[in-house]
Amino acid sequence: MKYGKRILELAGFPTPEILCNDAFAEDIDALIKKRGKVVVKPVFYGGVGKKGKAGLIRIVDNVADAQQARRDLFFARHKFHGQTVTANGATYEEFIPADYEIYFNLNVSTLSRMVSFTLSIDGGVDIEELPPDRIVTHSFDPLTGLKTYHITDALAQLNAPAEIISPLARYLPALWDLYNDYGFDLIEINPIRMYKNGKRYVPYACDFKAVLDKDNPQTKRLNLPPDVFESNLSEFEIEVNALRTYQGQSDVAIINPKGTITPFMFGGGANSAATEILSDRTTISTDFGGNPPFEKMYKIAQIVYKHWLPQSNVVLVIGGKANNTDIFVTFKAIFDALRDYIAQHGPQDIYVVVGRGGPNLIKGMSYAHDLLNSLKIPHRFFGYDSSMVDVIQYAVEIDNWMAARKKQPVKK
Repeated sequence: MKYGKRILELAGFPTPEILCNDAFAEDIDALIKKRGKVVVKPVFYGGVGKKGKAGLIRIVDNVADAQQARRDLFFARHKFHGQTVTANGATYEEFIPADYEIYFNLNVSTLSRMVSFTLSIDGGVDIEELPPDRIVTHSFDPLTGLKTYHITDALAQLNAPAEIISPLARYLPALWDLYNDYGFDLIEINPIRMYKNGKRYVPYACDFKAVLDKDNPQTKRLNLPPDVFESNLSEFEIEVNALRTYQGQSDVAIINPKGTITPFMFGGGANSAATEILSDRTTISTDFGGNPPFEKMYKIAQIVYKHWLPQSNVVLVIGGKANNTDIFVTFKAIFDALRDYIAQHGPQDIYVVVGRGGPNLIKGMSYAHDLLNSLKIPHRFFGYDSSMVDVIQYAVEIDNWMAARKKQPVKK
């Protein structure tokens, strides 16, 4: 909220009062007296979540405890998406008492490619933890924008209490103008705390997450300081992120710098399943779905091999049955990059496991089979009718076999 407050004020969306870490004791005391409590949060560069679950959000009722919380959290370390990140400061935020907590998200759906919003009246928790009947996602026409009736219909579908419908229908549509006018790819508020001011509820944004399209000149209108774009990204992540385009995803995170399975994951389901099953065996977590063009996928594969192939036993290509991803193009890019890496660096002692489905699957597998045979790289392919979990588990078994074989003494 250090920067989110400034952004949300452009849309007229209510936010708590916020003091930075250099606030004077009398200012902190005044903020505590306003509501009886104050919330102290660490400031991380980049989008870092799950701070509450990690015990990194403190709610205190006096200046001494608030200042101690600031000292504890100023350089707090937090493990998120397989990385350990370090805070750089802390903020004091006005405590907002609430009877209801709301989740709201605006982005472009990876399924429909349309602008969509997601709404739940069970905010304050990870949205993935909620059952489907407690979440509503709807697309809308960007030419007409997000309207009051979109919100009221969604809240009716959720059987929301009548007393919160009007306030949310008044304030949430303004977030579309913010999203559309300033170059955002995503806006997420969780939670929106509903505070009863007199007889009416007012929604307060108490945590804000956003993704900006830095290639969009409209983002400059926000006048954000350069440090808001700083992060703890590795050289590998920075190189891959440089290839972000409108077509095809390129989401990566390092899981274990000493891992021995390097995966190309396609889709959120594959990402979740593979990351969980592979655990610390995997070097990275990825999502390269969205029908990436050959040039982009080839460059991504080059970067992946440069950073991770020398230590890997297994290269895993895993995903569900794609609807719009050309499997032949994807496979040609991945394995052409492998061929060119080996041509430059020499033979690699690896095993390739593939589990995939989608358009041009047979053509893609035939191409990959012939190329891997020419490179003398052992491999096994699984089609869309194979269990994704079984394919990933097979990669684990191959990793065990490769590791044991490499430990055996070389016969003279």
